[in-house]
Amino acid sequence: MAAGVVHIPWYATGFRGDDFADRLAAFAALAPRYGATNYQVFRSRDDRYKFLQTATFESKLDWERYWEGEDAIAFRVNHQGWYQIQVLYSWNDLLASGDALAPELVVEETSIVVVEEHPPA
Repeated sequence: MAAGVVHIPWYATGFRGDDFADRLAAFAALAPRYGATNYQVFRSRDDRYKFLQTATFESKLDWERYWEGEDAIAFRVNHQGWYQIQVLYSWNDLLASGDALAPELVVEETSIVVVEEHPPA
């Protein structure tokens, strides 16, 4: 089974952007407790109230344990006036990923090709 990346768009309410950013970052950091292999929180530079939380899970069941678990429920209840309702996440299949510090893996239908690593300039 391929890993999945969950996208959770958040939109903070008026004058709550900075406080919400701090709390959302702390909440996102709990994802590895539930099996996430990666998490990120983004804040838009164009709209300082717009956030995107992402997390990578090996199984959708692990994601559901996180999202429906006590920590997530407590976060949503305790901060319900800090963001706009309705929060609709989307599950996305991870097809490829890379990192500037590691060699890229190009996944083809029948084989995996390792692309040579280039030393930093």
